[in-house]
Amino acid sequence: MSAQCQPAARAGSATAMGGFERYLSLWVLLCIAVGITLGKLAPGLFQAIGQMELAQVNLPVGLLIWVMIIPMLVKVDFGALHEVRQHFRGIGVTLVVNWLVKPFSMAFLGWFFIRHLFAPLLPADQLNSYIAGLILLAAAPCTAMVFVWSRLSDGDPLFTLSQVALNDTIMIFAFAPIVALLLGISSITVPWSTLFTSVVLYIVIPVTLAQVWRRALLARGQEVFNRAMTQIGPWSMVALLLTLVLLFAFQGEAIMQQPLVIVLLAVPILVQVIFNSALAYGLNRLAGEKHNVACPSALIGASNFFELAVAAAISLFGFQSGAALATVVGVLIEVPVMLLVVRVVTATKGWYERPGST
Repeated sequence: MSAQCQPAARAGSATAMGGFERYLSLWVLLCIAVGITLGKLAPGLFQAIGQMELAQVNLPVGLLIWVMIIPMLVKVDFGALHEVRQHFRGIGVTLVVNWLVKPFSMAFLGWFFIRHLFAPLLPADQLNSYIAGLILLAAAPCTAMVFVWSRLSDGDPLFTLSQVALNDTIMIFAFAPIVALLLGISSITVPWSTLFTSVVLYIVIPVTLAQVWRRALLARGQEVFNRAMTQIGPWSMVALLLTLVLLFAFQGEAIMQQPLVIVLLAVPILVQVIFNSALAYGLNRLAGEKHNVACPSALIGASNFFELAVAAAISLFGFQSGAALATVVGVLIEVPVMLLVVRVVTATKGWYERPGST
């Protein structure tokens, strides 16, 4: 293991869920209430914020998104990429589920639930936008929170680190083509230039800045790096919650008219989490991989880089779009659902490690 890889592995193994992250769903609900209230009390203020654009990028939101994403990417050590060969079976399962199953299964679930089963209960002019949001949510594997889920399930920290580094590398090149393909299949047109700009703004530039920052911190010693991680840790969640307040200030009226929308959008997301985590967990067992590798593999296959999804949805479709709302529903249910998955994979360790069980 490289010297550069060691600090990140230790940091990953020490990661635990703080009170703020544990109650993320509660904070999201509070942001919904605050955003809707402020949107009604000061509509002119939020209209002015919505008009602060440069090259079709909302400047306040762009800044918040960078503050949201960059601290998470600082934790990722791309020097761990060579470690993937140590657990090639688990990595293989992760890649298959994350890139060949997850986005396509979500596109199918969106088509089945949103365009057909729930269509009579949803606003007709937003159906395509809801599906687009679900696709964006599924097209980016989890980057930061997976360290928390892995720690809670006693996952191998080095495997977790290497699979995150590999997924982030693939995401730079695969996110835009997969999203464009699935949106096209779903008859949703997005200009390639807009999609490319989103990838550069919300993946390439943040990854580059984060890695420069990471190297600078590590050059000053491990204690400096750890202290910085502790200090900047809350930035991501605070920026996410402020973004949600802005989003719901714009979405408030539509949500008050259709409160059932959030519940209906949660259904395909829940089905996707259960399906992908079970698939990855089972495939790892069939492949003969260790339990402490199967757990983070299953967890990264189920969770999403929802910060990127929210950013891309707002950039591509706007604050008031169904796509933005769909990605926020992913944020709302992320923590309770993933804690459930953690509990299941931890409780079934005996079954997983028992030879010949079915």
